[in-house]
Amino acid sequence: MTDRDILISGGGVAGLTAAAAFGAAGLSVTCVDPAPPVTDADDDRADLRTTAFLQPAQGLLAEAGLWDALAPHGAALKIMRIVDAGGARAEPRLVRDFDAADLSDAPFGWNFPNWLLKRELVARLATLPNVTFRAGVGTTSVLTRTDEARVALTDGSRLTARLLIAADGRDSPVRAALGIGARTFRYGQKALAFAVTHDRPHDNISTEVHRTGGPFTLVPLPDRDGKPSSAIVWMAEGPEIARLAALPVPEFEAEMTERSAGLYGPLTLATRRSVWPIIARIADRFTAERTALTAEAAHVVPPIGAQGLNMSLGDLRCLLDLARAAPDRLGDRTMLDAYQRARWPDVAARVAGIDLLNRTSMLSPRPLRDLRAGALNALYSLRPVRTTLMKAGLGTR
Repeated sequence: MTDRDILISGGGVAGLTAAAAFGAAGLSVTCVDPAPPVTDADDDRADLRTTAFLQPAQGLLAEAGLWDALAPHGAALKIMRIVDAGGARAEPRLVRDFDAADLSDAPFGWNFPNWLLKRELVARLATLPNVTFRAGVGTTSVLTRTDEARVALTDGSRLTARLLIAADGRDSPVRAALGIGARTFRYGQKALAFAVTHDRPHDNISTEVHRTGGPFTLVPLPDRDGKPSSAIVWMAEGPEIARLAALPVPEFEAEMTERSAGLYGPLTLATRRSVWPIIARIADRFTAERTALTAEAAHVVPPIGAQGLNMSLGDLRCLLDLARAAPDRLGDRTMLDAYQRARWPDVAARVAGIDLLNRTSMLSPRPLRDLRAGALNALYSLRPVRTTLMKAGLGTR
């Protein structure tokens, strides 16, 4: 007899959300992660990136009992603005707005700091008697059988589960233990993540500024100390990111204000700067016996279009629906084959599309940047195409 219905390896935002969702659905769940979650923004280890939950995520978060606690802390994303600043000077030469109002009354999504998400997720798990979160405990080995997965943990204990879910990151120990390969796309890029304040309101507009090296993205946050605030992800080649990360604050603020094309006026650094590597990756398959790969264990994409975690929630939605449709088949071959068919082709298409967008955003030669601006203008000008692109970004039809 198995110890639990589900064992989740990985306690990041995706893994904790999965634990809450399956726990709220009445299944017995254990979630493990070798690194205890950091839930305080002032902690030097805190993840200062933000996550935008797109429209389809709201229903899933509500089912998991998370939305009411999260909603007061989010900033709505009503418009996705693309700015081409690829001319001779770092200033807008083409601005195109993708407006959520063209689709519905709801915003595209809501943006939250990652450290806050972890705080609320851990608090939610503590209210679910059928969920156990073991922070500071990781996965060391996996052995599967037709009826269960047997997992050895770093504290010397062992657990069995009907379904093992790998949500343990881009270098997933579970994926490695099962011998599942992955295709990786490298760009020579890194990203700086931090928050700023500015004088001009963001008006709930998420803005991607394209010039060279990668996008400079400003995503709305709730006001900070009475001033408008945005989270920024600044992508560029690795040596350039290293240079920027080492700049004294006044010089850095001057450079980021210029790179923002001055859209919000002078930008003031409000947090420390953190550096993150940029790759794209997709696992050769998303399943093995009694095991489902999800989140970054299955796929990694550059932070463009708020796709990363929302693809992970797509994995969770699919698994949750399959588990509800046939509870007696949890973790068996039929369920996992259905998961593979539903998720791998969709994810592969998104990884390819984001890879293309990222390579386009990196263009340096002026004629190619002009071509990029022309393509953006042409796509935007056709309303049916524009609407289709917005629905595809949300993961709806």
